[in-house]
Amino acid sequence: MAAQGEALEALWERLAEAVAAAGPERERLFLAKLALLLAREVDDAERVAALIAAALADLE
Repeated sequence: MAAQGEALEALWERLAEAVAAAGPERERLFLAKLALLLAREVDDAERVAALIAAALADLE
């Protein structure tokens, strides 16, 4: 389980670096593009919709 946590931490760092590289002007575009690419990989519209709702709920 610790290895999974470390892998998620590494992905978090990589995502933060990519958002910074995109810059404030293109941050939203980058995140939207990434979300669509990941949704295509998941290939399950209902699952992606549920994950979108979960991500939105966790912002509060």
